[in-house]
Amino acid sequence: MGAGIALLRDAQLLVPEDHVVGTGRRAKTAAAAALAWVVGDLLIVNGGLVAAIVASLSTRISVHKSIREGLGQIVGTTIGAGIALTAVWVFDFGFITVGLTVFLCAVVARALHLGEVASINVPVTALIVIGPGLSENTAIHRTQSTLLGAAIAILFSYFSHPKTPAGRTIDQISRLGNKCAALLSKMSAGVAQGFTEKDAGNWLAQARLLVEDIPKVRAQALEAKSFARWFPTAEYDEAEELYARGVAVEHTVVQVRTIARTLFDTAVQGGITEATRAQISQALATASGAISEKVKDFARIDSDEVDTSVVDDVRQAGADLTEKLIVNASEADPEQLARNISIATNLERIADSLDQSSPALDKVATPDEPAEHKVIKDFPITRRIKRIFRKYF
Repeated sequence: MGAGIALLRDAQLLVPEDHVVGTGRRAKTAAAAALAWVVGDLLIVNGGLVAAIVASLSTRISVHKSIREGLGQIVGTTIGAGIALTAVWVFDFGFITVGLTVFLCAVVARALHLGEVASINVPVTALIVIGPGLSENTAIHRTQSTLLGAAIAILFSYFSHPKTPAGRTIDQISRLGNKCAALLSKMSAGVAQGFTEKDAGNWLAQARLLVEDIPKVRAQALEAKSFARWFPTAEYDEAEELYARGVAVEHTVVQVRTIARTLFDTAVQGGITEATRAQISQALATASGAISEKVKDFARIDSDEVDTSVVDDVRQAGADLTEKLIVNASEADPEQLARNISIATNLERIADSLDQSSPALDKVATPDEPAEHKVIKDFPITRRIKRIFRKYF
């Protein structure tokens, strides 16, 4: 029993970052493994350990990922173990069989596009299936345990998160957008009251942290697109729209970081002059309010109504700021004038991002986006099947 627990603990180290994380989610993974152990021992001879390991490796934050992981375990392990069993009969259990098993399972995982995780998990599970003490009965029992562990993982993953991938994407977009708006509001108040280099440094540090959240939003949006391809109840068009909105928020965050950097450079050089302080503060406040409002719109995926007034207000605020700067250009320091004009440019880009009118949003592919996510065909027959499925289920 002690050795089995140690093996289970080591197997859980294979779980990647996007597996179930957080105290509550880790508890669900542990519960799935524990249940698989108990049920496995009850239904299958010595089946608890294998079932618990597979359940631990396959429990994910969404049911469709768990199904993919579970099916990957089942298909990959069955194929790999079948070939490895043949190798056992030919070479007996030894280094040739182990090497052949790992190699073939990795090939199978690659061929079936099961992902990097499965390329690790499938060989591990296959090695367990064909491990020492192998016989015809034990091979069958271990394969059954694999099926049981995958099934329990799917069951627990279904209840591990109350929202769909699309719902989680909306949450991520809203969270990042609201943080962005709050930071702009802080900067607006700071500019109005007069800010120090320390204040501007804090804003810049916070903006950099927001940029670090961008990959999380993108990953969740890609998850929603993947879910829509797998499940006929999900609208792929909606997932595409959510991804586009995530990119819009991403571009907005980058512009806010640039504004924070500009304000920091300005603070180092002596600060903003009284003549333009109120105008810059007002423009930043307008952008903050617009982001808050657009984030609410982004969360209403089924709404066809698009309110562009708040975005137009941002453009107008940027134009008014530019006009003010030009009027006072003769009295301004050239470097400070250039920095202030760059803020007006950033506001214009924020507006273009919020109403998704910028060509940079849809004409430039994200470098680290997998190729299969860039262009995905949706055939008429697929759409028809999905409509029928949603109507009756």
